[in-house]
Amino acid sequence: MSSVERLPPDGNICLIDADSLLYYEMDKPTYEEAIYGLDNRIEQILTACNTSLYDGYFTSGRCFRYGVDPDYKGNRRKNSCRPPIFYAMKEYLQQKYGFWAVKELEADDLVSYYSYSDNRSTIVCSPDKDVLFQCVGMHYNYQKGEFWHTTPDGANKFLWKQVLMGDSTDNIKGLPKVGEKTSENWLKNRTKDFEGFAVKQYVEKFGMVQGLMEFHKTFRLVYLLKTAEDVMRETGLQLPELDVKQFKSHDDDHLF
Repeated sequence: MSSVERLPPDGNICLIDADSLLYYEMDKPTYEEAIYGLDNRIEQILTACNTSLYDGYFTSGRCFRYGVDPDYKGNRRKNSCRPPIFYAMKEYLQQKYGFWAVKELEADDLVSYYSYSDNRSTIVCSPDKDVLFQCVGMHYNYQKGEFWHTTPDGANKFLWKQVLMGDSTDNIKGLPKVGEKTSENWLKNRTKDFEGFAVKQYVEKFGMVQGLMEFHKTFRLVYLLKTAEDVMRETGLQLPELDVKQFKSHDDDHLF
């Protein structure tokens, strides 16, 4: 088992997207088994990243994107019934590890925001493709147990690829009949004015007024918030500074 202590930040800080952790463990037959699984996964993440420092986030409620498009993630709602253990695990993460949520934001936005807004060395820990490929810096994909570094150019092209093609996983439509291959070919040799290029495609497809509206909607749906201005624009909120916690294993005080 583990305990949480607060301390001045030092070394790499893991920013943990806990949404997938919850989904991985929510089908366990007992609460005790699910909690044991969460404890093990968190310890494995920190061990792999060679640090005891972290902050963790989960999604709670409907984020601002549902106001942008009522059909956001609409393809998931029919099968979105979660067992009671799912909510018990959220409470456990909050009480035991200090994980937290902001109702208007997704965990994706929180890991993105703190990876950009804090000047200390961070490792983004998530298996989510949006986080892996849109956030610049070092990542740990805890599903595959792999590290990944996303470059500024790679993150920028991934964002604009999503603007063009949408994201079927989240029911974001993008441009009709534009898929991954087409969007990648369009962007392959482009080095500037990605926004102007994307707007042009939307206007050609939908006309001036509807095209601008569809472009703006899609961008807001796929863009992970990165700055205080982003968060204020979409939610009117001001987020606190990164609150670093320290993981300490009772089984081995010298694990890290």
